[in-house]
Amino acid sequence: MLNNWVVMPTCLPLVLRRCHTCASESFRANGKFRVNAHHKNIDAWLLVLCTSCGDTAKLTVLERVNVRSVRPELLDRLHDNDLGLTAELLQDPVVQRRNRIALDWDGAWRLDTGGSDHLDTEVLDVSVRFAARIPVRPVRLIAEGCGLSRAEVERLIAEGRVVSAVRLGGKLSGDFTFTLKH
Repeated sequence: MLNNWVVMPTCLPLVLRRCHTCASESFRANGKFRVNAHHKNIDAWLLVLCTSCGDTAKLTVLERVNVRSVRPELLDRLHDNDLGLTAELLQDPVVQRRNRIALDWDGAWRLDTGGSDHLDTEVLDVSVRFAARIPVRPVRLIAEGCGLSRAEVERLIAEGRVVSAVRLGGKLSGDFTFTLKH
């Protein structure tokens, strides 16, 4: 039987970017946007606060875009300071590249395994789904989900008792499956 595990965010990740005021390396997004219109053009920024000094920085979302080309529902979400939009934009690779930021997901996600009744089976087939693009080491997920140490999972992989179509070394942020043979 296939078990479904889900890696889901618990809060917004930290934004990794250097603060111009105190040289701190991290900012926290609070879901606030600033929208500014210049005649027929519009700019929009996501506001983030430095975790050390509280200084505000702006992450560019829209820059000199014609108002008519912006979807009305996007404008409404910007004006309403939609927290869901904040999460979407932080994970958007275009926004990350434009603003030269990275995300720190430490402590901002959890693994939902659906219970521990799967641990006593001889062969465990698991499908891991990511609710957001959260880079996590598969070894860590397997260890946490099965109640093993990471060293034990590494040993099982080396012995061929944990198999997957994807490489289990490094970090993944996309769905994958694996089989564990006890």
